[in-house]
Amino acid sequence: ISPPPVPSSPPSFGGPVTLNVGGTLYSTTLETLTRFPDSMLGAMFRAGTPMPPNLNSQGGGHYFIDRDGKAFRHILNFLRLGRLDLPRGYGETALLRAEADFYQIRPLLDALRELEASQGTPAPTAALLHADVDVSPRLVHFSARRGPHHYELSSVQVDTFRANLFCTDSECLGALRARFGVASGDRAEGSPHFHLEWAPRPVELPEVEYGRLGLQPLWTGGPGERREVVGTPSFLEEVLRVALEHGFRLDSVFPDPEDLLNSRSLRFVRH
Repeated sequence: ISPPPVPSSPPSFGGPVTLNVGGTLYSTTLETLTRFPDSMLGAMFRAGTPMPPNLNSQGGGHYFIDRDGKAFRHILNFLRLGRLDLPRGYGETALLRAEADFYQIRPLLDALRELEASQGTPAPTAALLHADVDVSPRLVHFSARRGPHHYELSSVQVDTFRANLFCTDSECLGALRARFGVASGDRAEGSPHFHLEWAPRPVELPEVEYGRLGLQPLWTGGPGERREVVGTPSFLEEVLRVALEHGFRLDSVFPDPEDLLNSRSLRFVRH
């Protein structure tokens, strides 16, 4: 969820609230958003508490949440109705479960588990998952302020990571996208792959220079466990977790099979 420049005050109860979720606008009420007080939304919009600094007011009553806008439709319907009501043939339960976990809506998580149990566990279909990651170091020069009228030219190495994920299983791909906070609108409908690019900020590089260079970090995890992906090992560890959760097994490691988390390419298969 995007950090605002300054904290804002919460809207009042009774009036409409507009949320911009991943570029999709939703209008609702505070009563709906706080239906489950223990959820993340319930904590954010609780009456009498300041708006937390991790919610970005866009003006005009709009609040931006950097999550999957399409899946939020079902999140909001559950808050309104108190029950899970999905369209026939809905095939993104893994993504919806990841979003429900992010918002910490326990009753929705329970409803999804009941739905999956009632449908039975289908035999996993054969699938392929491929993850490639590369790093490009570069030297960045910037002016560092050392005193009121004293600036000094400094340099620091910035590592830019680029990853490509390809998966023929749509549920696993949706779970990977949710794990790394990638909105559905960032890809062509039905595409079996997506691309990530990020550059962790070195402590020596001022935030203003980091932003001026157009660099961005990569985050993973839900509320209370949100953590930055700082390099290849932490990225591949997340990919490995999702792959194993969806019944894949590791098929090949490149270049060194003995150094899994520092590899450049992982291939998983499911028979």
